[in-house]
Amino acid sequence: MSIRIGILGYGNLGRGIECAVKQNDDVSLSAIFTRRDPSSVKILTDGAGVYSVNEIEVHKDEIDVMILCGGSATDLPEQTPEYVKYFNVVDSFDTHAKIPEHFSTVDAAAKASGHVGIISVGWDPGMFSLNRLYANAILTEGSDYTFWGKGVSQGHSDAIRRIDGVKDARQYTVPVEKALNSVRNGDNPNLSTREKHTRECYVVAEEGADLARIENEIKTMPNYFADYNTTVHFISEEELKAHHSGIPHGGSVIRTGITGWNGENKHVIEYSLKLDSNPEFTSSVLIAYARAAYRMNKEGQIGCKTVFDVAPAYLCAQSGEYLRKHLL
Repeated sequence: MSIRIGILGYGNLGRGIECAVKQNDDVSLSAIFTRRDPSSVKILTDGAGVYSVNEIEVHKDEIDVMILCGGSATDLPEQTPEYVKYFNVVDSFDTHAKIPEHFSTVDAAAKASGHVGIISVGWDPGMFSLNRLYANAILTEGSDYTFWGKGVSQGHSDAIRRIDGVKDARQYTVPVEKALNSVRNGDNPNLSTREKHTRECYVVAEEGADLARIENEIKTMPNYFADYNTTVHFISEEELKAHHSGIPHGGSVIRTGITGWNGENKHVIEYSLKLDSNPEFTSSVLIAYARAAYRMNKEGQIGCKTVFDVAPAYLCAQSGEYLRKHLL
């Protein structure tokens, strides 16, 4: 029997999850839930229903794992602890500074309901987090560096779009090349947040909106832009569609360290990604962790989990025997 997947939200991430379901034979799409009029939402999967989010509880016995596709700024802090009452859930909460708080809230709700909730799943937090952990465990004396981009950040773009007077927006995270090369050379530089990245924002404002206010709200937004050199470009909707319709991304997580009795040997561990589609790659990660959530709950596990708590074998559709023979 396939793992029955539900999707809450049918934007870029939700559409990516629908595609990822098609590529995984052990999962199937049961339903999509939306805050829009369900009749206006056209999906690709035959046989899957589209329902109002207000009907979600009615379908709790038809779905094994609900994948939550809301934004981290305002949606997921409310949605994840709410819907883990009815389903095993997976989210992509990516406000790093608030992960401990989000974990605590979801953990209490998940334990009360007997479900598993895996939070902050994606590539950062997510795959990059795992590689930071692995590298720290191996090179115990060293330094961590994470560079993102150049690429579109979905969470940051969503945060801009929620500002009053903003019609649409794209935000690019751009690594500072000088800093990146210094790390790769093993120079072990001490870099501030501002020295590692810049942020480029392309904003379509509502007619008559106060542009100075919007720009100030962006540049001073805590956890998103306040700690970076941020440039805001106001452009037309046509320009945004013509030049910023794609959602590429990528980046590298790097740890430099030393070994030897006197630390005489230097090492660099790097894990990097180059993504044509940020939401589609993130969706593929979410499906793998949805599989894990289902398996862990079947074994009797409950509560909130992160990628650190999930054994790699839970992510893969193949058996342990297959993994030991072909991937070990």
